[in-house]
Amino acid sequence: MASQVLDDVGRYRHKVFVETLGWDLVTEHGLERDQFDRDDTLYLAARNDDEAIVGTARLLPTDKPYLLGEVFPELLTGLEIPCDPRIWELSRFAAVDFAATQGNALHQFSSPVAVALLEESLAIARLNGVERIITVSPLGVERLLRREGFKAHRAGPPKVIGGHPIFACWIEVNANSALG
Repeated sequence: MASQVLDDVGRYRHKVFVETLGWDLVTEHGLERDQFDRDDTLYLAARNDDEAIVGTARLLPTDKPYLLGEVFPELLTGLEIPCDPRIWELSRFAAVDFAATQGNALHQFSSPVAVALLEESLAIARLNGVERIITVSPLGVERLLRREGFKAHRAGPPKVIGGHPIFACWIEVNANSALG
């Protein structure tokens, strides 16, 4: 991925996760990146008609270091941490159009962009032989998954971490009714 696109994604993630949602993340020069943004990381970036980023997602195989396994293993409440090339993690998922005149950061969980990003993430995973996706997400993602017919379930109960309620969630790649 071109470095300009990566920078655009980093700025967008900073605006969503640090400025809007108030997450305490390490940032540099207005870019949100972490140790899981590697050369083998797959990124999705949705753009509007003006080419501004309005959504992002990050896909990582679980047989290498990833967010849930390294930072939030307690969300699995003692279950084994996934470590399998057929299981990928979806993280840094967001769909906020900052140029939109209505809505707010929580609207991201009901937007058509959010649904399209999830569908595309699953399509990419399927093409790479992935069977399941695990994600660490705010609770709003659970409502989106149910409403849109994605086959998903909690991997453990929600926990408040850093003042934010989050949970781990399994999403089945091949059994997704939302994908037809």
